[in-house]
Amino acid sequence: MPLANYSVLKGHVTDRKRATQQQAHYQILIEDDQGTKYRVAVNARSAVAPSEVKYFFSDNFSHELVDKITQANLATGLTTVPNKPNGIALDFVRQNLFDTSQMQPLPLDVPGEDNDLNDKIDLYVKRALNNPDATLYAFGETWGPETQADQYFHFQPGRGIHDIHMNQGNVGQYVAQDGTWQDGGILIHFASTNRWVALFLAFQSQSFHTDDKGHTVSDQPGNPPSPVEADLHLIAAMVKPVSGKPEQVYILNATPTDIDLTGYELVDKANRHEALSGPLAAGAVLMYSLTGQHVLLSNDGGSISLLDPTGLKVSGVAYTRQQVGQAGRLVVF
Repeated sequence: MPLANYSVLKGHVTDRKRATQQQAHYQILIEDDQGTKYRVAVNARSAVAPSEVKYFFSDNFSHELVDKITQANLATGLTTVPNKPNGIALDFVRQNLFDTSQMQPLPLDVPGEDNDLNDKIDLYVKRALNNPDATLYAFGETWGPETQADQYFHFQPGRGIHDIHMNQGNVGQYVAQDGTWQDGGILIHFASTNRWVALFLAFQSQSFHTDDKGHTVSDQPGNPPSPVEADLHLIAAMVKPVSGKPEQVYILNATPTDIDLTGYELVDKANRHEALSGPLAAGAVLMYSLTGQHVLLSNDGGSISLLDPTGLKVSGVAYTRQQVGQAGRLVVF
């Protein structure tokens, strides 16, 4: 079954422990405004081969998600997060949080500086350590409170959050944990500069093509976009048209051959679908006018995905409220 207690933990970093070959989780100690302590357990090695975990980190993360988190004004501590779109739940496949093809595998710990997953995580966590300007948000599944003290930081009762990684597209025994809108991740907000750091992890055995249950629908685990998937690109959108004009999505055919769009669909951040049809000439751009009955582009930020007739995402983009700008101006991806 999907994660039972998908939540976000908000608080301040007061300690951390690097992962080791014997203990393959990077541990972060978090404290909320009431002084309650929690542990964040971050996988630094996979139990399924290949063992190296894939990562995508950004030290200047921009996405409508951060606007939603800011608007939610969450209390520190744990908050249950509904597994649904258009909220603050994470979904690496549907939300277009980042370009998953940019994820790279790294070993847990090797000699040298800034060349393993420990080093990459530590770089950002140390910036937040005992820093009143920094607030950490960890998304995953909760555990506790336990009767015993925490085994790493010795506070009592032990409690915290784990599964700080993609939680869909699994293999083997872990397929039972698949679900949509329940991916893990870490965001760190530095208030004085209003800068967000994002840390996203996935296992090489996982797939980025999943169905509405979070199960793999591709036979290539961890699959980056193939040349076929890169044939069509979402390149711009008219999110805020002038009065009387429709919202539009611009689709580029990058190939030397015509493509029949029959069976393709556009999907917005609320998981509304709109069917496409007809040919798109080689090298041409389709300026598709939305009907206003299905896919809707929010001025407050959103995402747009293009699915092929089998339901696989072939292109995905996201935009923020700040990018929308004045009426009649395109958002360019």
